[in-house]
Amino acid sequence: MAEYNDVRSNLIEMLEDLDERLKKITDDVKHTDKPLDQDFSEQAVETENDQVLDALGNAAREEIAQVKQAISRIDSGTYGICLICGSPIKKARLKAMPYSSRCMHCAQEGDKQ
Repeated sequence: MAEYNDVRSNLIEMLEDLDERLKKITDDVKHTDKPLDQDFSEQAVETENDQVLDALGNAAREEIAQVKQAISRIDSGTYGICLICGSPIKKARLKAMPYSSRCMHCAQEGDKQ
């Protein structure tokens, strides 16, 4: 577990950044800074922007969940082990995507389905 202390710290920083990003997205969607424009065509544009923000918010929530799971795996001593096949996840993959829960082979198989 000690070998992953830096990774855990980086994941916590990533989580804080994602939480801040999600808060900003949520505030934008709720129009906390300013209400919707009175002009109908401008409202249509703002609604379209809200749909994009919703998608970004959903992606941020998914990434937050993955980061939290990775932190939990570090704490339990199972970080770096594929959840599907139990094989070690290569260090290069963990470096590129520190919240990976599957080895490359299982990730590629999952993508095929």
